[in-house]
Amino acid sequence: MSTAITPILLHVTSPAFKEDDFIPSKYGYGKESINPPVSIKNIPAETKSLALVVDDPDAATGPFVHWVMWNIDPMTKTIEENSTPGTQGKNGNGNNGYTGPYPPFGTHHYHFKVYALDTKLDLKDNAGKQSLEGAMRHHIIARGELIGLYKKA
Repeated sequence: MSTAITPILLHVTSPAFKEDDFIPSKYGYGKESINPPVSIKNIPAETKSLALVVDDPDAATGPFVHWVMWNIDPMTKTIEENSTPGTQGKNGNGNNGYTGPYPPFGTHHYHFKVYALDTKLDLKDNAGKQSLEGAMRHHIIARGELIGLYKKA
């Protein structure tokens, strides 16, 4: 009988918004559409790279991907506002990079998921969420999540 190893929990926060609170409008699509800062603590010493996935599971057509990034230096404690410290992949609009929240109606939840990996990933620049998740599947040693809300003004 095998038992699954539970990864260590990363502490993921943002100085721009608190857990389950509203993301400031400047980070939304059609506004400045720049990424909010994301802080990461409790990164294991053996981490070789970090990865990030930001998605909206409340989208009508299924989870909408707002940002994917990998091969972030494990010494990174904060992904600064409007920065790209790793390789960015395709978002739900088909572009490489961040796209801000802009739900068509109601309040949506935006999941900022950070993963500590035991390797650097060999992915093409145009890879998306599915490819990233497949590549890191057996390499996750820690993970954490921050959930922010957004409502179209």
